[in-house]
Amino acid sequence: MYQTDPPRSAEEVLPTMYDLKSEDPEEPGLPDQFHLLQPRLLDETFASPSYPSDKIFTASDMNLYYDPHHPTWYKRPDWFVAVDVSPLYKNGDLRLSYVVWQEGISPFIIVELLSPGTEREDLGQTLRDAAKPPTKWEVYEQILRIPYYAIFDRYKYEFRIFKLDGGRYAEVSLSDSRFWIPEIELGLGVWQGSYHNIQQPWLRWYDTTGNWVLTPTEQERKLTEQERQRTEQERRQKERLIEQLRSLGVEPDLD
Repeated sequence: MYQTDPPRSAEEVLPTMYDLKSEDPEEPGLPDQFHLLQPRLLDETFASPSYPSDKIFTASDMNLYYDPHHPTWYKRPDWFVAVDVSPLYKNGDLRLSYVVWQEGISPFIIVELLSPGTEREDLGQTLRDAAKPPTKWEVYEQILRIPYYAIFDRYKYEFRIFKLDGGRYAEVSLSDSRFWIPEIELGLGVWQGSYHNIQQPWLRWYDTTGNWVLTPTEQERKLTEQERQRTEQERRQKERLIEQLRSLGVEPDLD
């Protein structure tokens, strides 16, 4: 490539998110229903008091490009969040991929949903083939140095989380399938409940009070119930007032 004087910046020279592919035709099938719904629940309940919504980017099954020296190498986490970064490109478009060297910010936490075909790699149990790109574990731990790495077994509903400690991931012991993350003022844990009419354990976020962060549907249902209760309370107060007036010999005007 022709060298300019002064040299052009890496942002100008290296491939951008528009130059890089977002799909690999050699990869097998689309995600199953669980891989669609579980990341959606994580999206809907990630409401960090530490960052405004326009400084939070969440993604699932999106190409994460991590090495400017090998710009076609990527990993595709089941779910991740990057904080202190816009959810959109600078021109306002939706993202096609996440290119770390363009953003200058690595994801803050990555969640992988274990399945038989990916379990060994997700848990860092596969050896790297020198002729191939690094494994997920190597990329998350050693290249991107992502602070937190969570794993949720979709068959055993087992939640495990690893925290970067001294340059290596150390598994955190969980007593109640919950883990508090002070940097974002949110906790991640296993919730037993119904999501999209499917009753089972799910991974979701909880707040400083220990309560599960509500999804938009749950918030709407809560507001509807509060309004119903308010209306019912007003009706009962009105009935009591009418009874009190009648006991005093006063017939209230009900018009």
